[in-house]
Amino acid sequence: MHPMLNIAVRAARRAGSIINRAALDGGGFEVRAKQRNDFVTRVDHAAEEAIIEIVRKAYPDHAVLAEESGASAGRAEYQWIIDPLDGTTNFIHGFPQYCVSIGIRHRDALAHGVIYDPLKNELFTASKGRGAFLNDRRIRVSKCTRLGDALVGTGFPFKEVSRLDVYTRQLVNLMKNSAGVRRAGAAALDLAYVACGRLDAFWETGLSAWDMAAGALMIQEAGGLVGDLKGEDGYLESGEIACATPKVFTALLEALR
Repeated sequence: MHPMLNIAVRAARRAGSIINRAALDGGGFEVRAKQRNDFVTRVDHAAEEAIIEIVRKAYPDHAVLAEESGASAGRAEYQWIIDPLDGTTNFIHGFPQYCVSIGIRHRDALAHGVIYDPLKNELFTASKGRGAFLNDRRIRVSKCTRLGDALVGTGFPFKEVSRLDVYTRQLVNLMKNSAGVRRAGAAALDLAYVACGRLDAFWETGLSAWDMAAGALMIQEAGGLVGDLKGEDGYLESGEIACATPKVFTALLEALR
C-alpha cells in the first residue's frame, strides 16, 4: 500500500471510530442546519478534526479541502479532499448508510481514495494505476452490458429544488429503462458500490468534490467510466456525475439527456 494511502486509511478508521461511538450513544448530536435539508453535527466536526490531525502530522505542507472547515493552503501539487461523514441525515436518523470519504489529488489528477463504512467495517481503497480493493480484495465493476438490466443508484437534488423538474424527468426515464433505481442517501458509498458491482450505474447533481473524489477514482480503477452528464471530465467542479460499467455508460448518458 502506498504510504499516502496508508495515512488516509488510518485517518478514515479514526474518524469511523468516532462515528461509531457517537451512534452507540444514541443521540445528543447537536444537529445544526447549514442550509435547507443539509445538516451538520458535532460528530462531523470531531471526525474531520481527527482526519486532519493525522494528515497534518504526516504531511504538514499538503493542502486540504474539507467539507466542514473548507480549504487550507499547502503545496499546490497535493490536496486532501475530505468528507468526514457522508450521509449525515442518515446518521442522525439511525439509517445505516453513511461513510467517511478521503480523496487525494496530485497535480489535478486523483491519485488515492479511501471510503470507509464504519457500520459494516468495509474499507474501499484505490490508488491510480494499482486497482481498487474492498478489505484488501480486488474489486471490479459488474459485467452488466445493458441499461435495461442495470440497477442504477441516484441522489435527489435536495439542496437545489430548482433542479427537481429536470431530475424528475431523468428519474422517470431511468425507471422505465433500467432494472431499478435506488436512492440510499450517501453518494460516496453509492460510488463505492458501483466500483464493487453492487450497483451498475449511478448519477447525481449538486454534489461537492468531497462527495465524489475518492469514489470516482475507485470506479475508474475498478474498470468503470466516470464523467459529468455529458460524459466529459470536470465533474469535480460541476458537481454533476454519471458513472457506470463501460457498456452501460453511453446508454446512461443518453437516458439522462
